[in-house]
Amino acid sequence: MGSIVTDLPHPFDPLSLAEIETAINIVKKAHGQVFFNVVSLQEPRKAEMTAWLANPETTPRPKRFADVVVIAPGGKVYDGLVDLAEAKITKWDLLDGEQPIITMEELQLVEHVVRKDPKVIEQCIISGVAPEDMHKVYCDPWTIGYDERFGNKVRLQQALIYYRPDIDNCQYQYPLDFCPIYDADKGEIIAIDIPKVRRPLSKAPPMDYHPTAVEARGGYRTDLKPINITQPEGVSFKLTGREIEWQNWKFHIGFNYREGIVLNNITFNDKGTVRPIFYRLSLAEMVVPYGNPEAPHHRKHALDQGEYGAGYMTNSLSLGCDCKGSIHYMDAEFPTRDGGLRTIKNAICIHEEDAGILFKHSDFRDDSVIVTRGRKLIIQQIFTAANYEYVVAWVFHQDGTIAPEIKLTGILNTYAMLEDEDTKGWGTQVYPGVNAHNHQHLFCLRIDANIDGPNNTVFVNDAVPSEAPVGSPENFYGNGFYNKRTKLVTEGEAMTDYNGATSRAWEIANTNKLNPYSKKPVSYKLVSREVPGLMPKEGSLVWKRAAFARHAVHVTKYRDDELWPAGKHVPQTSGEPSRGITEWIGDGTTSIDNADIVLWHTFGVTHFPSPEDFPVMPAEPMMLLLRPRNFFAGNPVMDVPPSYASTPSQILAGKQGVLDATDKLSTLAFANGNGASCCKSNGFNGTH
Repeated sequence: MGSIVTDLPHPFDPLSLAEIETAINIVKKAHGQVFFNVVSLQEPRKAEMTAWLANPETTPRPKRFADVVVIAPGGKVYDGLVDLAEAKITKWDLLDGEQPIITMEELQLVEHVVRKDPKVIEQCIISGVAPEDMHKVYCDPWTIGYDERFGNKVRLQQALIYYRPDIDNCQYQYPLDFCPIYDADKGEIIAIDIPKVRRPLSKAPPMDYHPTAVEARGGYRTDLKPINITQPEGVSFKLTGREIEWQNWKFHIGFNYREGIVLNNITFNDKGTVRPIFYRLSLAEMVVPYGNPEAPHHRKHALDQGEYGAGYMTNSLSLGCDCKGSIHYMDAEFPTRDGGLRTIKNAICIHEEDAGILFKHSDFRDDSVIVTRGRKLIIQQIFTAANYEYVVAWVFHQDGTIAPEIKLTGILNTYAMLEDEDTKGWGTQVYPGVNAHNHQHLFCLRIDANIDGPNNTVFVNDAVPSEAPVGSPENFYGNGFYNKRTKLVTEGEAMTDYNGATSRAWEIANTNKLNPYSKKPVSYKLVSREVPGLMPKEGSLVWKRAAFARHAVHVTKYRDDELWPAGKHVPQTSGEPSRGITEWIGDGTTSIDNADIVLWHTFGVTHFPSPEDFPVMPAEPMMLLLRPRNFFAGNPVMDVPPSYASTPSQILAGKQGVLDATDKLSTLAFANGNGASCCKSNGFNGTH
């Protein structure tokens, strides 16, 4: 199987380069020279889209609109829509006190300004940097978060300053202790935050992670043997445009500047019946709050997707390094800030992997056994947010499970420290002169449910012991426990938190359809165990700006364009009022019972750095599951060819052999009576 090219874009397809260029030209003709922060698909209205999906042959195809955000001379921000078919602007709103997403070009400008600014040079000299070495000064520009001194009408960035003795050194070993503030409209530094206690530039020798440095410290390991991954007959998935089919799954793969990968219209073919499961899945927002309360570190709480964009920051992936095996790639296409076009090659990689044992059972009586190996389909991107890398993978399993997975790697954000300085518990010395502050990585998964249809209900599931005491008729031996299901009826009730003591999970159910055997509603269960609470206190700046992180789960009634839980325009929001999800929920009285709903789940890790994380961090994975519960009539993967099988009757008869997939399993042969070897019927051999 492979890919098939189609002529017309699917309504969910990202804008093509030609469509981006068309939108840019229409805007330039009407409004002159502006800076383009966003030119992206406005997703089709759901009512129109679902009608087209149900009957694409006769229903009008949804029109394609470009969502456009620009900055005009004088720092004026406009939010617009362009009708691409009619070649006209249908919306053009001037924003007041809102700043759009920061582009890569804007970030790159800051470093050049920093190196030439006299006041920055003065502070570098105080820190121990020679004036002739300003080319060795680097900065990671961050949006300022929010600073009450400046408000949000002026577009600002804060520059986290570092030094590289040599161009190949890791700059995060040499942080400087002051923080310039950059005004994007003026193109200059307007202030510098200087700490009360000065911390000079570290003189510690570099500890780098590139090959030359590793070789100088003794070289690489020599005892690793190759692992080859091959699929000599090709991949098992089929792509038609951006729609993929694999192992009964079918869905559309989109990509945008903000969320990166977006999956739409996810269905599963259940023995000939195509069943809808999710209308849309995406990683909608994230926040990385740092735990040092001393100014200006309180401003370090990046909402990376809303402030910079997981799409804009995505890497171009390399075969054999980022992705292994038989890979299919998709590119990403964006505008440049000045109205040009850019392509990120290989922004998405799609591949299959061995998933280990899918199911197995051995009978101790006679050593009869069946073992079936599974396979998984991975849709992956990697984006770099200054120092950190985020590997985002959407993993599909043959049994109907979807397992979003995120791996954190890259480099710690660091700050200068004195020799033997007390970090006060807010951070850890990971190398001489290097203080890595405590922080969290909290991600918000957006689940637009469509479990056997659009009307769904969410339940909280808790494992609880019987209320009846030991010795009672109902629970005489005291061992009773059950699944306590609590229906979430309103948006207010749905603001719920994780409870590890009860193995809490959330069930998205279609109460209009019951499983034929369990008589329970068909559902998908959200299983997520890495769910730390937001560490910053209620009323803090982070708490106000990242309201989605206040609870593990929110549920809202579906409304078009409610896509991003921290609001559309995130940089420099004050949190007064909180944007996004709190605005949508309002007084919390809207019913979500048997309705078209969206579940928002915040999960992640709390990171207390250690020397093992430096100078580059081994990948730290986290995974959650969307699992079918009472959805199928039985195990949906019994038709996956087994890797090895022997039955009691075969054992009794003393039959032996090797399972051959070409006989369509009409006979089950086996290598030996105790299942010592594996066959190749599931497409795996010794190199996969």
